[in-house]
Amino acid sequence: MSEEIMKSHTPSSQFDTGQDGDKESFAELFEKNGRLPERLKPGQKISAKIISLSGDVAFLDLGGKSEGIIDLDEFRDEDGKISVSEGQEIEAFFVSSKDGLMKMTTLLRGNPIASLNAIESAHKSGNALEGIVARKVKGGYEVKIHGVRSFCPMSQIDLRVPNDSTSYLNKSFHFKILEYKKEGQNTVVSRRAILEEERRSKIEKLKETIEEGTDVSGRISSIHNFGVFVDLDGLDALIPVSELSWGRIDNPADLFSVGQDVTAKVISADWGNERLSLSIKATQPDPWSSLQDKYPEGTRVHGTIVRLVPFGAFVALEPGIDGLIHISNLGTGRRIKHPKEIVREGQAIEAYVISLDPSKRKISLSIQPSPEKEKIKYPEEGTIVEGTVENVMPYGIFLKFTEKLTGLIPSAEMSTPRGSDHARMFPVGSLMKAVVIDVDKKSGRVRLSRKAVEEKEVRSDLETYKNKVKEEHKSSDGMGSLGKLLKSKMEEKKIAF
Repeated sequence: MSEEIMKSHTPSSQFDTGQDGDKESFAELFEKNGRLPERLKPGQKISAKIISLSGDVAFLDLGGKSEGIIDLDEFRDEDGKISVSEGQEIEAFFVSSKDGLMKMTTLLRGNPIASLNAIESAHKSGNALEGIVARKVKGGYEVKIHGVRSFCPMSQIDLRVPNDSTSYLNKSFHFKILEYKKEGQNTVVSRRAILEEERRSKIEKLKETIEEGTDVSGRISSIHNFGVFVDLDGLDALIPVSELSWGRIDNPADLFSVGQDVTAKVISADWGNERLSLSIKATQPDPWSSLQDKYPEGTRVHGTIVRLVPFGAFVALEPGIDGLIHISNLGTGRRIKHPKEIVREGQAIEAYVISLDPSKRKISLSIQPSPEKEKIKYPEEGTIVEGTVENVMPYGIFLKFTEKLTGLIPSAEMSTPRGSDHARMFPVGSLMKAVVIDVDKKSGRVRLSRKAVEEKEVRSDLETYKNKVKEEHKSSDGMGSLGKLLKSKMEEKKIAF
């Protein structure tokens, strides 16, 4: 408060003797008020009217020629607005007298001297005091401790900045006194300081019981794309998304929720940085441990393509089990630059196990079954085989022609118009003939041709007719009969040469 304001509101220290007619005499003053204004005691409560607002203080009429002052901050709300006005009567407590002005406050309740002494003592000793969060103010909260109003910054109300700032209102907590000035003005308190001490104490106890490999139970405190945090009674531990399950998880929030109780295994402990990493899947059976009997080589499997990479396609066979179809096992004899030329993510697919290594967590798959050199008898090139349509793909048809052999008829070898719908024309299970045009015993791939069947049959028929005509020519008719027979057969087969 400025010196000019102090001087302009300082009351006279003497009563007039009544010699000046314009001034009240001692007797008149006594008569008017019944008594002189009594000497106020610290903490004494009075009712007073606000006579003016000036700068950062309000001036109060204390009776007679006595005036009091009170900080306007005591009436300032969260938005900085003053909640009192001139002429308004308020209740206040006397604090002290300085330069003839009575210092007043609205902050004291009960026994003010005892309250201030308790707060000052707690500040010096570092002890905590219980307080009630009265209201939200700019930058934090107003907290009443023994009736004394104090300020708790938003950052000091909890270990983390609260999402709901109103959730603390009208609740009782213990606070540490961070700042205390004479007469209890501008007292700053902290709940976080107490919580941090409790947290450090809990962490010390956790160190005694937790180590790598320990199973722990806690409650999920937050969920993120990279994993979930679990509250272990004072310490937040992270479960990375890769450790939440043996199966693939795209969004942890789909499987977990805040407040959910979980049990996990400690996989790393960095006490220096107070970091623990946990794993839920480590508490569950490893699905790879029982695959040797489930997926022996040659097993036909069904799955969904979950990821394409330049070197192949990953197929989810079951939760936690992915197999790889290498790009060399996707083309079925056809050279491709990227798996997306053959398959797409999300596509259901049938494949064959060609190798399994549980120790390395690897399953190698192939569109075609793995060759078994000792047991499979491959047909000779040029042989006509008959089988059933096993699968129809954009690039051709797989024809199963023996118990252990399936061959591919590329679309170019189907003898159908370009753009034909092979899936409709030749549904799975349809019978079909094809000619073996290539056999790769090393990879177990067999390429077939449907259109070669017709050509092969025509050539065979022609040879038969030629021989027949020769026999007839020897007897009588000559080459004229041969020409007629050839023309007739060609028209029958609808082949134009």
